[in-house]
Amino acid sequence: MHNYIWASIWVSFGGMLWGFDTGTIGPVTAMPGFLESFGALSPTVHGLVVSSILLPAAFTSFFAGHLADKVGRLNAITIGAVIYAVGAAVEAGAVSLTMFIPGRALAGIGEGFFLSTVVVYICEICPPERRGPVASLVQLLTTFGIPAGYFICYGSVNIESSYSWRIPFILQALLAVALACTCRFLPSSPRWEIDRGHPSQAGPAIDRLQLDIQQFQEELESARKTAGDKRVPETQKSYQRLLWVLREDNRKQAFLGMFLMGAMQFSGIDAVLYYAPTVFRQAGLSSTQSSFLASGITGIVIFLSTLPASFLSDKWGRRTSSLWGAGTMAFCMLLIGSLYASGSVHPQHGAARYVVIVTIYLFTVSYSITWSVGFKLYVSEIQPPQTRAGASSLAQSANWVSNFIVALITPIFLDYSSFGAYYLFGISIVGTGLLCLVYMPESRGKSLQTIHREFDESLHVKVISAIGRGWIGCTKKREVEEPKRLESTGTSISELSNLEKARQRSS
Repeated sequence: MHNYIWASIWVSFGGMLWGFDTGTIGPVTAMPGFLESFGALSPTVHGLVVSSILLPAAFTSFFAGHLADKVGRLNAITIGAVIYAVGAAVEAGAVSLTMFIPGRALAGIGEGFFLSTVVVYICEICPPERRGPVASLVQLLTTFGIPAGYFICYGSVNIESSYSWRIPFILQALLAVALACTCRFLPSSPRWEIDRGHPSQAGPAIDRLQLDIQQFQEELESARKTAGDKRVPETQKSYQRLLWVLREDNRKQAFLGMFLMGAMQFSGIDAVLYYAPTVFRQAGLSSTQSSFLASGITGIVIFLSTLPASFLSDKWGRRTSSLWGAGTMAFCMLLIGSLYASGSVHPQHGAARYVVIVTIYLFTVSYSITWSVGFKLYVSEIQPPQTRAGASSLAQSANWVSNFIVALITPIFLDYSSFGAYYLFGISIVGTGLLCLVYMPESRGKSLQTIHREFDESLHVKVISAIGRGWIGCTKKREVEEPKRLESTGTSISELSNLEKARQRSS
């Protein structure tokens, strides 16, 4: 197995860390030990505790792209993992909510730095024909972390001390430390080295990753022709580099990516994952252990569904899977909402409660094999090379803002209305499906540069570019002259070519 696959596997443990927290926080806040430590939580406070990790993650994710461009992909992941470890340690040692919530916020800051950068790193080190399955490893390990978190809580819930809820956060801190340490031994992204003007360091990275240097040279040449004078100037300040993402030739991809990543959360998936014990209790599984077990089974179903979706992600189109997923998930959410609205679901008797439980599992399967893998990969694929890190960070930021809203309102919805949340998610899925039908070009099996060129040429995505034209045009435009760097890129390609010739002579 090539080293670029091993490097992708190791950094993908950042996804497992995210999934571990997702699978942990819902059961933890339902544990008797947690409630003894902090008291009973109102629906609003419950939502705040769960979602307090998300807004800080969204804020730092906004700047994660610039950090990754500045210090490198692996250094950005390391910084985020260390901050996350400190935040998880604070959660594990919390003696009050005023300590627990800031700990989650600190973990969110770290999560925002490392999570969006992981997919960028993987996309940059993988050849086009392997990029889909390998980049899907992040989502695969995320889905592995979810049931792992559920079952750790299932195993610790009967510990007769506060360690029943502290142990999951201790394990999170240890996993974050392991991720940070691992990144120190991995090769950097050769694309990033070239972009920063370090071709001498790109050569060794290509060797360590066991990439085809001739294929890499061809992609660089294609990138040079595609980028032209659109490369981001090194002299730009941070806020100027962020605004570069919203230039007319870049913003249609950025807006589409932000919309899709936000729409993922408004499908209701994290409402199910965060509040699975509450959802299953509402459907009739009354005991704590029964609802925890059903939640763990949900995690296993997601993981097993993601396995084939990850390995077969380049066998079916991103657009096709998105449309099939939208249709199935919308049906599930609207069916559950209709059953609750009609008063057919009774906790103690009747078949409707079992229909709800089975439909929840069907929804999670559909999400796992379509949107969960396809959207995250697609959002990174469609971004221009010069703004990929920044645009991916903005998309991840939109995902976390939406996640925060969903995590905050879900317990309030479930407390006041048994069906309102399901109708909201169902209608949101229908809207997203319609947008995918009209404005989503296919990207499967194409080089990153080819995707960018075809995106520029596609008439059906030009409406997206016009979305921001009005408000961007109302501000004073700051035109920045791009220094001529084509010669530098050409030199980099030449040096890599010389490296390949030297290697052929030595062999």
